[in-house]
Amino acid sequence: MKKIVLMLVLICLISSSYSGATIDAHTLSSEEVKTIETNSNVGPSLALNAASAVLIDADSGTIIFEKNSNEKLPPASITKVMTMLLVMEAVGQGKMKLTDMVRTSANAASMGGSQIFLEEGEEMSVEEMLKGVAMASGNDASVALAEKLGGTEEEFVKLMNERAKQLGMNNTHFMNSNGLPVENHYSSAYDIALVSRELMKYDLIRQFTGKYQDYLRKDSEKPFWLVNTNKLVRFYPGADGVKTGYTSEAKFCLSASAARDGMRIIAVVMGAPNTKVRNSDVSQMMDYAFAQYSNHVVIEKGATIGSLEIEKGMESRVDLAAEQPFSILIKRGSDTSKIYYEVDMDKSIKAPIVAGQPIGKLTIYQGEQAMKEFELLAPRTVEKVNWFRLLKRSTQSLFK
Repeated sequence: MKKIVLMLVLICLISSSYSGATIDAHTLSSEEVKTIETNSNVGPSLALNAASAVLIDADSGTIIFEKNSNEKLPPASITKVMTMLLVMEAVGQGKMKLTDMVRTSANAASMGGSQIFLEEGEEMSVEEMLKGVAMASGNDASVALAEKLGGTEEEFVKLMNERAKQLGMNNTHFMNSNGLPVENHYSSAYDIALVSRELMKYDLIRQFTGKYQDYLRKDSEKPFWLVNTNKLVRFYPGADGVKTGYTSEAKFCLSASAARDGMRIIAVVMGAPNTKVRNSDVSQMMDYAFAQYSNHVVIEKGATIGSLEIEKGMESRVDLAAEQPFSILIKRGSDTSKIYYEVDMDKSIKAPIVAGQPIGKLTIYQGEQAMKEFELLAPRTVEKVNWFRLLKRSTQSLFK
């Protein structure tokens, strides 16, 4: 009789074990977090001479100012922001190393416009090629890197468009890796801000995009002096990127990044009439952002948000840590007294789950108004447990 009862208990445990996902909502005090105030309907007079523009807070993605920001326009060399991002991601994923050598094909060497004058067959490291793209806007270096990573530039362009889709760049379509004029190659100011925001998460790339001058082939017979095409990195305090662009069709474009007092902003201008206006418009946009707003981190990167219970997984519980800082943009001097955040997740998450799988959302509120919403992703893959292991786990819990 005792054996029958024991088996019934085990069956009940197996059928009900490890169900549910719980993360408690947490209310923050005014000293822990600052709030954001919505912009008024009357925006600032910025980027008056550009075809389109956008100004965003890099941490939260909040739009501070926009002008025709979703209009499809030729992006010229700010196309290379996506090229650099894919290279940096490949390095981060171990698909290539900065020390890997890149051989210049005849196709790459034939690129006109801005270039670092690569010769067919010449080899240069991934790091040096990146420097040539970031600082000198080398069309030849862009194609060489694209061929290294994609096998051909055409295959690399497919990767560019796939990544653009993942980032929500809904008004973008790439046809090449360098932005030279071609039909059906377009983007928008907002889309460029999205990819620039992603690129600037990499500390290494800022060593190139934020440097004013350097050398390639320094110890060779043909040293090449690099001067950054983005003059703001020399003349605007805190500027450290991202990329300039110009063609007769696109006119003068710039995606700029600057950081001060823990706040990073991205300002994009497209279709400006000349470099002076382009730089002036971007500088004024950044001045406005730093004067009017500040950024406050609500949840620090790495902080534990809660724990996730997994139904019938190889792991019964996974700690959910912030993979990024969760922050909000606020008007300077705004009230911070009614700020809190909530985590909304499914009540039951069954194995298997895949790393990066959406599992819920985190929303920051001021009073009853939702200020910012973030998607929460599974921190790692958890396979489904087999029946033997589940039975063993249940038996162990029974006799504790």
